[in-house]
Amino acid sequence: MKITKITSHILGYDLPEILGYSQQYYEQRTAHLVEVETDEGITGWGECFGAGSIALGNKAIVEKVIQPMVLGMDPMDRDVIWHKVYNLMRDHGQKGMPMQSLSGVDIALWDIAGKVAGLPLYQLIGGKHRAKVEAYGYGMMLRPESTDSLVARFQDEAAAIKAMGFKATKMKVGLGPKDDVRLVEAVRKGVGDDYRIMVDANHAYTTHDAFYVGRAIEEFDPYWFEEPIAPEDYEGYRELRRGLNINISGGEIEFNRWGWRALLESRGLDIAQPEVCALGGISEYLRVLALCHAHFTPVVNHVWGSAIAVATNLHLLAAMPPLPGGLFPWEPMLEFDTTDNKFRDNLLTEPLDIQGQVARHDGLVSIPDGPGLGVTPDRDFIRHYSIGDV
Repeated sequence: MKITKITSHILGYDLPEILGYSQQYYEQRTAHLVEVETDEGITGWGECFGAGSIALGNKAIVEKVIQPMVLGMDPMDRDVIWHKVYNLMRDHGQKGMPMQSLSGVDIALWDIAGKVAGLPLYQLIGGKHRAKVEAYGYGMMLRPESTDSLVARFQDEAAAIKAMGFKATKMKVGLGPKDDVRLVEAVRKGVGDDYRIMVDANHAYTTHDAFYVGRAIEEFDPYWFEEPIAPEDYEGYRELRRGLNINISGGEIEFNRWGWRALLESRGLDIAQPEVCALGGISEYLRVLALCHAHFTPVVNHVWGSAIAVATNLHLLAAMPPLPGGLFPWEPMLEFDTTDNKFRDNLLTEPLDIQGQVARHDGLVSIPDGPGLGVTPDRDFIRHYSIGDV
């Protein structure tokens, strides 16, 4: 079997309302799918992390840089392909967009391997430790409106996500330390006392401001404080972890085993959040997961993107060994963005229906059991929303 073509499909549509986080507002939803074709008619699908113009840049890397390196190679030689591509791109970036692009290709190769073997991804990587995965609902995003308006909306939205059946909820902050504390208080009011909430800053703070916010929100008992400061500031993360009575989480924009080794050795994380569509794909994710567990750091995958990313993460979460083990082990969760996302809800010929599953099964989601990722994109849908040649 040989690789004959690699195609990036960039999809986009205008959102019904502006959404934002601490770094920017955005008006368009995009997704970057990768399709790897073979001479035996078996096709694999993957996804690259990175929205908007980043996705368009990554499309060029996938098709103009990576594709010529691997045409004619056997797609079953996943590790050979990974290291060939990484080594040839190493001088031009060990992190960021080159790794995002390699991630999408690598995921597609694992999809092909599963289809060749007739096995779902979770079996290729060791089997299911759990048949269903808990899901948490991510929402409460920033919008260009007054703080008072955001406070009221965050409280209502948090209550709505709880009512949907999700096991926990995650909110955005980034207005500034004092206003952000008001937002966290509103979310806690919306869900009551016995429900997990998580706070995501997207590296909005200095270490000083992160301590201010962290200490102020301890009374609202957040389960974790995500990316409070710049991802490069390992020492700052370690200071926060030592000084706050809240789990410190992060890592969604860390790349490959070498970046993760340095991050984990800094002892700055209580919970690791690797992003499989960015750090180097499934091949590298498995190495990163082993590093996390070697450092006794539990993992809750970062999930952002289309149904391809969601399906990939369901397999990875199912196959994740418990850490630690026991009768009542600590369990990972599926991150699920509750805002408008056609590329998650309508992309597949047979939708995953995450929100429906959550509502019907007490916050739990089943794992796709078809070969590879176990999902099939709708080509008519892809053609309709394609913006890749703009």
